[in-house]
Amino acid sequence: MTDSLGKVSALNAGTVMVGDFHINRLGFGAMRLTGQGVWGAFDDHELAQKILLEAIELDVNLIDTADAYGPETSEDLLAETLAPYDGLVIATKGGMTRRGPGIWTADCSPEHLRQACEASLRRLKLNRIDLYQLHTVDKNVPFADSFKALLELQKEGKIRHIGLSNIEPEHFEQAMQLGKFVSVQNNYNVFNREHEDVLRLCEQNNIAFIPYFPVGGGQKDLQHDTVTKVAEAHDATAHQVALAWLLAHSPVILPIPGTSSLEHLQDNIAAADLELSAEELSQLDALAPAS
Repeated sequence: MTDSLGKVSALNAGTVMVGDFHINRLGFGAMRLTGQGVWGAFDDHELAQKILLEAIELDVNLIDTADAYGPETSEDLLAETLAPYDGLVIATKGGMTRRGPGIWTADCSPEHLRQACEASLRRLKLNRIDLYQLHTVDKNVPFADSFKALLELQKEGKIRHIGLSNIEPEHFEQAMQLGKFVSVQNNYNVFNREHEDVLRLCEQNNIAFIPYFPVGGGQKDLQHDTVTKVAEAHDATAHQVALAWLLAHSPVILPIPGTSSLEHLQDNIAAADLELSAEELSQLDALAPAS
């Protein structure tokens, strides 16, 4: 196993096509570079910038954020630190509003999505967003109306590629009938296979699957005996095992682990070098039933 503090390239795990972009298979999720409850700015601005710059040094070429992270502070941080984004793909999301720490409210009306996209363009200092994702499905708005709003923004040149998040198979199938999208971002990890059916649809249609919470719901999950045993066999961390399982599980999976620690960032990228045996993969497969 490569020293977790060494410079390890995410290229070692190959790439995933996201539209016409070749994305190295470990991206970076910027949600954690905000305040507690994903509310407000990160308390150490200089450290947040160092983490983003180190991610780029480690060959990360996809940064994922959302207007609801902060809200707005995550996009502001990316623009200040990384613009003009040479060689980077910036992905953001619209369709969520925030009124306080931990309070998330869907608004996927066409009017809100237009306002959100245009505001993200200004904050990110972009003329066109590489990957703009519908953050959720709004039960108060027909899904087709939300998706068509993104298609219109794409037609106007404000979005290069469309992505979806927090969807079910019926939304996937409906979107396929309406237009083109290139990625799906759902909750998925070695402990939670609730969206295995959506992953399989992505595989069948050559669409990138971006799992959020890619290492599980917390430390309790990661202390599972099977994960611990595999990690010890490779002198690796439980986080690295969880990420390596994702990379091996499907060729369209594109994990975007986030962190507020430089050391954890380096550990996460080192997971690209971790090769699990068929027996270990089978043991990890058994941790959660496929839906």
